[in-house]
Amino acid sequence: MKQINVGIIGTGWCGGIRAETCATHPLVKSLHLAETRPERLAEVATATGAQTATADYHKLLEIDGLDAVMISATPEVLHYPMARDSLLAGKHVFLEKPIAIELHEADELIALARNNTLKFTIGYSQRFNPKFAYVKKCATDGTLGKPVSALVSRHIGRSLGKKITGRTKLSPAAMEATHDLDFVLWCLEPAKPVRVYSQVNYGAMKASTGADVPDTQYITVTMDSGVSFVICAGWSLPPAYPNFAMTWIEFVGTEGALIVDDTHRDTMLTTMRNGIVHPMSTMPGEFVEHTYAGPMASETVHFIEAVACDRPVLVTPEQARQVMEVYIAADISAERNEPVKLPLPEQRISALAAGGGR
Repeated sequence: MKQINVGIIGTGWCGGIRAETCATHPLVKSLHLAETRPERLAEVATATGAQTATADYHKLLEIDGLDAVMISATPEVLHYPMARDSLLAGKHVFLEKPIAIELHEADELIALARNNTLKFTIGYSQRFNPKFAYVKKCATDGTLGKPVSALVSRHIGRSLGKKITGRTKLSPAAMEATHDLDFVLWCLEPAKPVRVYSQVNYGAMKASTGADVPDTQYITVTMDSGVSFVICAGWSLPPAYPNFAMTWIEFVGTEGALIVDDTHRDTMLTTMRNGIVHPMSTMPGEFVEHTYAGPMASETVHFIEAVACDRPVLVTPEQARQVMEVYIAADISAERNEPVKLPLPEQRISALAAGGGR
């Protein structure tokens, strides 16, 4: 065990959470920040006591003794080049999802990490949600018997949906359902996905933004074990909806079924000014005074300890690559209106992955 020096590239919503978590962890010796917005960089640097604050992430990689980098930058097309530069510089890397835009980019990052014996993990934060972890436990310890089927429905508000679709052309499969694809595939290991069928639905987002953006995407995945599961993900809940994010899980096995309500209806705040809201219902979570509500702080600590204590990471890049292949197949399926077999051919139409469902 040793103290480590950590760099954060991108200090927006998620990067700010990771920076604040690192700043208070005893295994972090020094914190270094890179952010292109001067006012946000100054804000987070002051709040965390960062030793370095720069607009150029390359300067972080030049710091002598920097052990690890956490990449939380947007837009998502920046993930591959930033991760590649960091791995080439010999840094352990935590990368927000998605791992890359193209499969060959993901393969290159995986090879770089493996060849240089570096820890490389992807931000599938829902694995650190206790409710999700409980499903994983019951799915694998025999409580539910052999898996039969699974369903996950996830929805977020359209204001956040507009923000996401305003910076990327990636689909609901790539940006929302990706968490649940990762989660169910994790629960069903060692089974592998062999077929994907997907459909997208248009409505509110297209009407309000004028862009060819779907509201929701349904994905059916068949595994080589014969098990199939369905993921529904969307980003068009009305502005007045009291939740930031809501998820419903059904996992069925031969010996039982587990139903998980993660819709955050357990805490309700009513005020004269804002009406009814459900606090602490964001997917990443948020600081609440002396504690943290949500999975992202625990995920950040996990990476810190993986590097400092030389432990394995929970989310392997190979697993993230598999998730990526499934959501690319989902987008191709929605485009062609037909099932898509896995694995995908090594050479595929890049525009489909970059352009989403249509």
